[in-house]
Amino acid sequence: MRHVFALFCSAALLLAGNSLAQASAASQDTLNRVDELGRKVGYWRNTAPLTDKPGYTEGALVEEGRYNGGKRVGLWKRYWPNGKLMSEVTYNLGRPKGPYVTYYPSGKVEEQGTWDLDRNTGKFQRWHPNGQLAQEFIFNAYGVRDGEQKYYHENGKLAVQVRIEEGKEDGTLKRYTADGQLQQVAEFNDGVINAANSKYIRSVPKAEEVKVDPKAAPAPAVTANEVTNAIAFRENGFNTLYDRQLRISQQGEFVNGRLFDGKRYVYDSNGILSRIQVYKGGRYAGDAPVTEEDRR
Repeated sequence: MRHVFALFCSAALLLAGNSLAQASAASQDTLNRVDELGRKVGYWRNTAPLTDKPGYTEGALVEEGRYNGGKRVGLWKRYWPNGKLMSEVTYNLGRPKGPYVTYYPSGKVEEQGTWDLDRNTGKFQRWHPNGQLAQEFIFNAYGVRDGEQKYYHENGKLAVQVRIEEGKEDGTLKRYTADGQLQQVAEFNDGVINAANSKYIRSVPKAEEVKVDPKAAPAPAVTANEVTNAIAFRENGFNTLYDRQLRISQQGEFVNGRLFDGKRYVYDSNGILSRIQVYKGGRYAGDAPVTEEDRR
């Protein structure tokens, strides 16, 4: 009986192997195919050079996924010029719809959530470049933040915790310092702060006491050499931009296409990070210290 069972398992494995080999061959046969109407169908692998994808070596894989009737469907993978994954996005009838993940050039996860055509829905997470969680949001079906929202310092400690009701703060907001000390408690009602029930428990650290000069230089415009790793550049929203060498160039909240609250990274002639410019309210507010972690 054991002998018969062993033969059965061997036959099953052989059949499975043949099936996989046939599936692989079939996928090769249908690679980058078009139908009789000239529409892309089946599995496609797009390689460099592509006019809109500079920085890749000749023949390097840029993206891969499946078409149905000329429209993207299912999981599509995009790659950085260094070969590491840039993003994994689910498509339905040619438009992003479903789970997605974006990655830093280092390979660490940058952002993860669910995309519904033109908005985030459900649970959303973003990470700092060092791998620590940066933001944890909940979006409703309309793409509006709704529920408990959390921000984290680059060392992983909780920075802000607040409840959002249909895009507006509602209830108690708690702000913490980078060493975990409660710094501020604020009460909100439908997005409006109740100053009488809000207070700073600890003084704001000097690094955060930024008084922006209204005459200070405005944030620079996004250059043609800077690209985002998100599905699309958000003119109003959070972006991480990279230069041609895959180094972070700008990161933070953008308003009307310009950095509003965030950082701009400046590199010397040797490609070493030399300066981190901080922008508040769309204007230069000072420089942040450059750490060894930043230079990695």
